Amino acid sequence: MTANSICNSVSPKPAVSTKGESHLSIATIPGDGTGPEVTAEALKVLDAVAKIDGISFHVETLDWGGDRYLRTGEIIPAGGLDLLRSKDAIFLGAIGHPEVAPGVLEKGLLLELRFKLDQYINLRPVKLLPGVETPLAGRGPADIDFVIVRENTEDLYCGVGGFLKKDTPDEVAVQQAIYTRKGCERCVRWAFEYTRKRNSPRKTLTLVAKTNVLTFGHDLWWRTFQDVAKEYPDVKTDYNHVDACCMWMVKNPDAYDVIVTTNMFGDIITDLGGILQGGMGVAAGANLNPDQGGVSMFEPMGGSAPKYTGLNQINPIAAINAMAMLLEHTGHAQSGARIDRAVAHVTGTAMKSQAAGKMGHGTREVGDLVLAAINAEQARLQKV
Repeated sequence: MTANSICNSVSPKPAVSTKGESHLSIATIPGDGTGPEVTAEALKVLDAVAKIDGISFHVETLDWGGDRYLRTGEIIPAGGLDLLRSKDAIFLGAIGHPEVAPGVLEKGLLLELRFKLDQYINLRPVKLLPGVETPLAGRGPADIDFVIVRENTEDLYCGVGGFLKKDTPDEVAVQQAIYTRKGCERCVRWAFEYTRKRNSPRKTLTLVAKTNVLTFGHDLWWRTFQDVAKEYPDVKTDYNHVDACCMWMVKNPDAYDVIVTTNMFGDIITDLGGILQGGMGVAAGANLNPDQGGVSMFEPMGGSAPKYTGLNQINPIAAINAMAMLLEHTGHAQSGARIDRAVAHVTGTAMKSQAAGKMGHGTREVGDLVLAAINAEQARLQKV
C-alpha cells in the first residue's frame, strides 16, 4: 500500500470531527482516469475553507484502482478495510480502467466498500445550479431541487444466484433480490429524519417501488414505510411506482422533496436525476454509514472518463460538490455551505458549459475559480 499525506496547518480553533478527534482524517482513493485530477481540485477547495473555518485535516492518499490491480492482482490490500474504518471519511475520485474487465473494480472496490463498511444509505442530491443547462425546457434552479435516498446494501446487488447448464442451449440464470426488515427500516427511518431536517416547504417523503408486481419484497418496503411514517406525523408521505416516478421526474420535478427507494430502482432514477441537474459533471453522491463510528464515502458520479485523462478538460464541479457533502456530513456544515455558494457563483457567472472540454476553462482553472469565489466572499464578510 502506498500512501501520501497532505496536511494543513493546525488552526488555533481546531474543529472536532465525528470521531471526537481535533481534526478531520480523510482517506482519498483518486482511482482511475481523470479521478486524480478532480480529486486534486476538491482537495484545493478543502484546504481553502479549512483555513477560513479553522479546521485541521490530514489526507492519506491510497493507490487503489486499475493500475494497482494490473500490477499486483489485488484491489483492496490486506488491512485496507481497517485503515478506512480508522478515518472520518473517504473521498473517491473515480473507478474504471480500460484494461480491466467491466465489473471487476466496481464489485471488488465500490460494492465491497459499501457492503463491508455497511454504507447503507446512498444519498444523491438533485439540484440544478445557476447557469447549468437542463434538458427540461423552461425549467430553472427553483424547479429542480430534491434528494434521492437509495438503500445501498440489499436488493439484487447482494449477488445471490447462479447458473444451471451454463453455456448450453438450456442455460438458466437466476439472480435473487434480498430485502430484510432491518435493511428497509433503517433506510426508511433515515429518510424520514432527513426529510424532517431538510426543512423544505414541501416536507414530503415519497416511497418509490413497484408494489403491484414485486409483491413480496416491495410489499415489505410498503409496510415498513407505513409503520415508520406513524412516528413522523409532521412529514407528508406519498408513493410512486418506479415507472410513474421516471415520468414525473421529467414532467414535474418540482413536485419532489425527498425520494426513498430500493437499491436497484435507486441506481436507475439517480442517473435520471443526474441528467436533470445538468449531467454527471455536476452530480455528487455519498455512501453513508450514519451509525456511531461508521465511516462514509463521498464521490463525484461522472466516472473515470479515460479519454480525457491528463488533458485538463474534465469538469471538477461534481468532485468539489462531493467535498461539500463530506464536510456537511462530518459536522462542518458551514464549510460545506461555503463551497456550495462558491460553486453556484462559478457555474452561474464563469462557465460556458458543464461538458468536458467545453467549460471555457480547464480543470485546474475551474478549481481556481471556486477558490477565488470562496476567498472573495470571505473578504467581503471581513469588511462588514
